[in-house]
Amino acid sequence: HFQVKVKIPFGNKYLDAIFSVPEKKPIYGMILTHGAGGDMNFPHLVSLAAYLASHGVLCLRFTCKGLNIAYRTKAFKAVVEYLKLSDDYKLSGVFLAGRSMGSRAAASVIRQLSQDDDDDGFIQGLVCLSYPLHRPKLQSKLRDEDLLLISCPVLFVSGSADEMCEKQLLEGVVTKMKAPKKIHWIDKANHGMAVKGRTTNDVMEEINAQVFSWLRENVQLQHK
Repeated sequence: HFQVKVKIPFGNKYLDAIFSVPEKKPIYGMILTHGAGGDMNFPHLVSLAAYLASHGVLCLRFTCKGLNIAYRTKAFKAVVEYLKLSDDYKLSGVFLAGRSMGSRAAASVIRQLSQDDDDDGFIQGLVCLSYPLHRPKLQSKLRDEDLLLISCPVLFVSGSADEMCEKQLLEGVVTKMKAPKKIHWIDKANHGMAVKGRTTNDVMEEINAQVFSWLRENVQLQHK
């Protein structure tokens, strides 16, 4: 696969983004963004994008700084529109994905777009890497409102020791969700997906394989 840098118009400025493009013409894509810190070059995102592209899925990752969730959501929406209208890549559908705060923004975009009358099924699903269900030690306030209103398939990949996503609390939210959903727990991983005794690459390989096999299952479900 190869990479193409692009600038995506957003209001009166541009968002930096990179396409990871498969060798043969992709049918599906994924849009991927980072958490509250860092940018699109966060190692987990780079690794996932490369893995997906080498397995035939177009991956578009972008940077949007800022800790305001409404702002991040607006930026993500602009990227979805950009990809949808792109002449270079005519996709049948796209999955939205993010890490930590980026996955909150992705969930928010999906909820907003599904409430619009022009929901055309372009968005196929949501992937939440380290979804920040609550602030550390503040388990009384759950950020679950968007999750409960989404109907497309959702995959959560979370560490079983994530200080912002208590295992039982996420399992509780998931039982209330009406969407088809799956949680893959990375054993003993924290919010940053670090696991004592395992290399970063080893953990990333597990995440990448899980995300891809889930994507494949969900694409096949659409076309039976």
